[in-house]
Amino acid sequence: MDKFRMIFQFLQSNQESFMNGICGIMALASAQMYSAFDFNCPCLPHYNLAYGLGILLVPPFILFLLGFVLNNNVSMLAEEWRRPQGQRGKDPAVLRYMFCSMAQRAMIAPAVWVSVTLLDGKCITCAFCTSVPVETLGNASHPGLSQGEMKRVLARIPCKEIYDGQEFIANEVAIRYLCCISQALGWCFVLLMTTLAFLVRSLRPCFTQAAFLKSRYWSHYIDIERKMFDETCAEHARSFAKVCIQQFFEGMSTDLVTAHCHPPRKAPADVGEAAEKLLGITDQGSMNMALKSWHRCKPPLHLHPPTLPSGNGWAGEKQPPMHLPAPRKEMAAYYSRV
Repeated sequence: MDKFRMIFQFLQSNQESFMNGICGIMALASAQMYSAFDFNCPCLPHYNLAYGLGILLVPPFILFLLGFVLNNNVSMLAEEWRRPQGQRGKDPAVLRYMFCSMAQRAMIAPAVWVSVTLLDGKCITCAFCTSVPVETLGNASHPGLSQGEMKRVLARIPCKEIYDGQEFIANEVAIRYLCCISQALGWCFVLLMTTLAFLVRSLRPCFTQAAFLKSRYWSHYIDIERKMFDETCAEHARSFAKVCIQQFFEGMSTDLVTAHCHPPRKAPADVGEAAEKLLGITDQGSMNMALKSWHRCKPPLHLHPPTLPSGNGWAGEKQPPMHLPAPRKEMAAYYSRV
């Protein structure tokens, strides 16, 4: 049990690296899923486009949602977005930073799926086989077929065993043409995603460094505050349960003393320490009120204020001045001008 606790604490302390590893595993899994996927084009004019684009777009959307589900910060973001204003303001820039950070990681696996699908070419061949330029690549002067019958024949291009339009266009020619277009789109998509990742990761902090640092700081603060609150609640619940159990057995001991005249045992020292950790919250109603108060009006982010402010510094409200030494006053004046 101690080993699992150590592993859990390690994952909590290295959450960013852990989430990057999860995203990498999902990217490899998406590529492996596509290689193991049995692609069967229906080879029908009204179904080829829906099937091909569905295989191209639906699995990436599912992988994108899975990337959010596997991220532990989703519930924290939703809680911060939906909580009441209370005594602490909410900064939309921090919420946008948290959402963008999660979206960047969640986009890795879908991007790999789309890239592999386009480079393989089967989806584009199935989806757009009825749009092959027969006038350019084949023989469009064959008499006796209407436009609908021509599309029905071209829809069978991905299915070599049932294709019967060699007199219009060779099966190999149409497949090579569509695969070439698909691979070109695939490499363009890879280039686009790589360029966007470079711009987001490298250039964004250069233009808005102060806002970027502020958003990242308060994002880390919200995450750490939530973890410490959960740990404190768990410790309080453990102490509360220990005292309740001890009082139950003390009551049973009193009944046994009354019935059998046995001397009661002295309470252990760890129970007294547990009672000290309750901090005056010793009943269910008080604890429920404390939890509700934490959700509705979290304490303002201002240590030792003379009066409780209605907001906090990163939400835009003014804070009371602090008494600083002379060098710190000069630095504060400088940064206020900046």
